[in-house]
Amino acid sequence: MSIVVTGATGHLGGHVMEQLLEKVPADRVTAIVRNREKASGLAARGVRIAVADYNTPETFDGAFSAGDKVLLISSSEMGRDRVAQHRAALDAARAAGVALLAYTSAPGSLTAALADDHRGTEEAIVASGLPYVLLRNNFYHEVYTEQLTPVLEHGAVVQAAGEGRLATAARADYAAAAVAVLTGEGHENATYELSGDTAWSFAEYAAELSRQTGRRIPYTPVPADVYTGILTGVGMPEPLAVVFAGVDTAIERGELAVTTGDLSRLTGRPTTPIADAIAAALKD
Repeated sequence: MSIVVTGATGHLGGHVMEQLLEKVPADRVTAIVRNREKASGLAARGVRIAVADYNTPETFDGAFSAGDKVLLISSSEMGRDRVAQHRAALDAARAAGVALLAYTSAPGSLTAALADDHRGTEEAIVASGLPYVLLRNNFYHEVYTEQLTPVLEHGAVVQAAGEGRLATAARADYAAAAVAVLTGEGHENATYELSGDTAWSFAEYAAELSRQTGRRIPYTPVPADVYTGILTGVGMPEPLAVVFAGVDTAIERGELAVTTGDLSRLTGRPTTPIADAIAAALKD
């Protein structure tokens, strides 16, 4: 029996692997990656490496074994049929008879188009008959803190979220929850709504950024169509820009402000404050 992590060298997967290897011997862990070279560090630590691609279902043949616990990290390829991509791994996991399949999904409260593929994947997982865990992750702090260069360059936080609030957490927090599920017991067929302990607004985000930089950086709310134009103006494909503008509309409606406490309960500690994430990003 192994603990198997797809997307193991990605942003979230990297955190999962580091925390998992603190709890589980490396020879009991399998990392599924698209690029073996990127996983060379994991291989050197004794992790089994399997090369597979969501877009090539046959590459998942033999990736799983009966009794495995699997973390299916959702595809980051926006604009693709991500349900079909996830089915490539799901079908192989079902054929192998894995003991548990955990999936990194989107908040149940989110109605934006971004959530559609996650809902479709959840339906496929539940219909598979496999024991499952749905890890409905709110947004990551890093979605915003890794985009500070243009914010600092232009001296403003620009979003189409009005006065909406969102309960983000750090990638490391969500990774810790996944590790708790993969190494613990009693999570079969559970759904966890994972979020930060405290919701924040973009006005508060801008104020904190101003405090830490010593500069006046205001929040400038704009309509969704204007925000779409801003994103396309910097090179983002229009369909993707519309999706991101739709997320901001959902934030304005309060869909990402839900705080359940599930994340801190699973990890056994408070979630990382947004101020800490800003501080870490400014040091990089």
